[in-house]
Amino acid sequence: MAIYLDHAATTPMTPEVLAAYTAALGLAGNPSSIHSQGQAARRMLEDARLAVAEAVGAEPVEITFTSGGTESINLAIKGLFWGAGPGRNRILSTRAEHHATIDSLEWLENHEGAVIEWIPVDATGRIDLAALGSALGPDVALVTTLLANNEVGTLQPVREISALAAIHGVPVHVDAVSAFGSVPVDFSSLGAAAMSVSAHKVGGPVGVGALILGRGASVTPLLHGGNQQRARSGTMDAAGAHAFGVAATAAERELSRVDELRALRDRLIEGVQARVPSAVLRGDPVDRLPGNAHFTFPGCEGDSLLFLLDAAGFSVSTGSACQAGVPEASHVLLAMGLSEPDARGALRFTLGHTTTVEEIDALLETLAGVVDRARSAGLS
Repeated sequence: MAIYLDHAATTPMTPEVLAAYTAALGLAGNPSSIHSQGQAARRMLEDARLAVAEAVGAEPVEITFTSGGTESINLAIKGLFWGAGPGRNRILSTRAEHHATIDSLEWLENHEGAVIEWIPVDATGRIDLAALGSALGPDVALVTTLLANNEVGTLQPVREISALAAIHGVPVHVDAVSAFGSVPVDFSSLGAAAMSVSAHKVGGPVGVGALILGRGASVTPLLHGGNQQRARSGTMDAAGAHAFGVAATAAERELSRVDELRALRDRLIEGVQARVPSAVLRGDPVDRLPGNAHFTFPGCEGDSLLFLLDAAGFSVSTGSACQAGVPEASHVLLAMGLSEPDARGALRFTLGHTTTVEEIDALLETLAGVVDRARSAGLS
């Protein structure tokens, strides 16, 4: 049986969420229909909106359900840019963002006349606040930032980012997809205009997410045809939203056990460093996601490590992009200043609600031999 240590990619549904989802799928009715079955679906949808709102520190009216984190990020970035008004054509972000952000920004640059200014990050992946402050001005349409880096786990100073942007009346979008469910998320206190989250990162179904859009913010929609939600048209997935609501409530409840998860992560980090002294922990050593342990292994190809661990029964991630079957160094690590050979030796372990001490110890017993085999193969 495989040991699953890739919760940052997706986290398994709990029996509670799976039962709620399958039961909800049996409910007939379009939430926009006015007959009794439609209104039953509507009530289920609005209860889910309330549950997600409570879990992220927002108001129900601020929740727009989407098809996932990628759509939420696209809707926020493109919608805020299109609605920014004349004279605001610059967007500020970092090269360490998720590809949903980077690709959206590059599309706006290539097709919509946006000017993207990439703010540097430090060696832990944290944004340079001084550089951000210098780059802000009246021609900036928005700032978009992660709440926590999806690869190395570093937490970002979002409140400080929002405070700097507010001086110039610039809205901030926060990608909280990797942070939600791992650390407390309170939209009302972040000072941001918009925030993106996804269900399957907190044990909900794939294909459901949400854009949290503050009362004072507005976006130009990506989708038109019905105005079913404040920022999005389309028939709403009541069953998916219901499962998301159950998962969000459970994830918020699980935050009370975050110290246990952090202890498991620290056990993993200490064990890796003891067994493979050359391994380098990446990201902030303290201010990071509690379930994230990201290493680079000098002289190793991350994909070789991944495949060897997979063959041994462990599911992990390199955290890097593979396009057309060609391994590429992580753009996040390159933005942090690593060389390409060092960046290609990355391996990301992410823990979650299913992770046990026994699983961590089993990985540690296997890892040193796997690293030796990968190092003997060298970098291709």
